[in-house]
Amino acid sequence: MLDAVLDGIRDNDFLIVGRAGIDFFTDPGVRLEDAERVSVDLGGSAANIGAGICKLGGRAALVTCVSDDSIGSYCLGRLAHYGVDASHVRKVGGEARNSLAVYESRVEGHRNVIYRNGAADFEMSQADVAGIDYARYGALITAGTVFAAEPSRSAAFSAIRLARAAGLPVLFDVDYRPYSWPSPQVARDVLSAAAVESDMIVGNDEEFGFIAGAHERGRDAARDLAADGNRIAIYKMGEGGAITFAEGEAIATGIYPVTALKPTGAGDSFMAGLLTGLAAGMALRDAVLRGSACAAITVSKPGCAPAMPRPAELQEFLANHPGPTRPQGG
Repeated sequence: MLDAVLDGIRDNDFLIVGRAGIDFFTDPGVRLEDAERVSVDLGGSAANIGAGICKLGGRAALVTCVSDDSIGSYCLGRLAHYGVDASHVRKVGGEARNSLAVYESRVEGHRNVIYRNGAADFEMSQADVAGIDYARYGALITAGTVFAAEPSRSAAFSAIRLARAAGLPVLFDVDYRPYSWPSPQVARDVLSAAAVESDMIVGNDEEFGFIAGAHERGRDAARDLAADGNRIAIYKMGEGGAITFAEGEAIATGIYPVTALKPTGAGDSFMAGLLTGLAAGMALRDAVLRGSACAAITVSKPGCAPAMPRPAELQEFLANHPGPTRPQGG
């Protein structure tokens, strides 16, 4: 079963169901209240993953909705800039607006404010996912925020069913953002259902702990999802590295320490590095480490999508870095 999952990933051609937004971020070390200027670029977890994949030589297409205004047009322009196919992105009018993130390029006291009221991406409907030729792609990627509201939630589950019917593996980044959900219980039920429908589940210790109902049970939840040998579960522990559960194994990996500029963008860059590594034929352990290296590069520079590495930068980083830390757990 996992061979089929990896075969789909090796096509290096991904269909991503999620959101594209806009990021505003300060200069390095500057608090928002002290900022006289901010930088702007593409945001949104799904769009960031797509940008990271394309920057590393893969192909990615995004399925979402953007607002029919200048902000939506900006997002479409930045998707094109990074090479992400936006042919499945629909503009929506009315009061729907693109999500907006405003964050500080600093670690100590870091603040990140995200505006999601009436988000345009939540307008994605069953019609948006029904007309896609899923067989054109190698794998489907979903991120947790797409399930937080209707009609986007039902559309995302439909996309999963259609992708599986076409033989695509489903790759799920838990990406739990409490502010998007009507209640923790709804989030737990829906994210758990999405995990069960997926072939690869990637989340941090807090996210798996949330699904399990208690932080201390998160690792067991990840292991249980992979227990039948038909799924891969990657349990990320921040500075503690990651544990990858697959085919009865627990593969522990460390991280690449860097002087971080800010904490944002690491998870999206990890996914891009992991998947393009697997697409290149890397062993699972090596691909997870590649993802960790991409995350390290991204947190050391301003922004999310613009901070994600291209192949030459990643190669230089790996050649000059002393190597990952000793992994914890396993």
